[in-house]
Amino acid sequence: MNFVQPTPGTDNHPVVVMRVSPTQWHAVEDDLTVGRGVASRRPDGRLFVSVDAWHGAVFDRVADAMLTDLSTPLYTLVDETDHDSRSAWERAGFTTARREWGYSVPTDPRTTGLGSVRPPSGVTVVAAGEAEDEPLRALDRVVRDEVEATVGWRTMPAEVLPRPAGTTVLDPSKYAVARHGHEYVGLVRVAPLTRQPRIGLIAVRADRQRRGIARALLAHALGSLHMSGTASAWAEVDESNAAATALFESSGARRAACTLELVRR
Repeated sequence: MNFVQPTPGTDNHPVVVMRVSPTQWHAVEDDLTVGRGVASRRPDGRLFVSVDAWHGAVFDRVADAMLTDLSTPLYTLVDETDHDSRSAWERAGFTTARREWGYSVPTDPRTTGLGSVRPPSGVTVVAAGEAEDEPLRALDRVVRDEVEATVGWRTMPAEVLPRPAGTTVLDPSKYAVARHGHEYVGLVRVAPLTRQPRIGLIAVRADRQRRGIARALLAHALGSLHMSGTASAWAEVDESNAAATALFESSGARRAACTLELVRR
């Protein structure tokens, strides 16, 4: 579907919004692309949309075209401090669904206070790259099923990496695990990004929680990063996740960003 309408802020030249593929829309003025819209489906099935435009009026045209072509619910992400983007999406009928804190996490045990933390009795930590593949994948499936049955995977960090259908563990070498006897009972995933490593997930089986395993896994991950010369890591935590918030903030993590997930139903 194409929309043609004079657009304030672009010398009142006609702006045409067209769907150029199943997942992309372009706003064109005098043969120049002045705005783009993209839709992408996350592994959990939700459809996220984004718009890139210099002018608010062009943003509105692209958003209107996407909303006409797509079925709800639709989701998008904005930085809480980006008031213009938030207002633009609110004009399109989106409302805040959840808030996610971004944390800068120090690695120095003198700052985190985790230098003396050890796993509980009977539990050992298997370093990243040393975990057995099948038990790791089995634990990951258990954890994901437990999360989905309670708070729902939608409350997990907003930045979800693409992956093949049915696959959740993309790179086993990024995972350290907590082992009790012959069982894997907890895991931590660290993506070794160049600018700042990202702690993408810390999880413990429901029947082994509240024993200090998550704290031991965090201590191991941060300690390993510190020994490699990394001063800080990054982590995202849903505002409603009180346990994760307490874990990171008690370890010296500082809130450095806030992402809002908006939805139009």
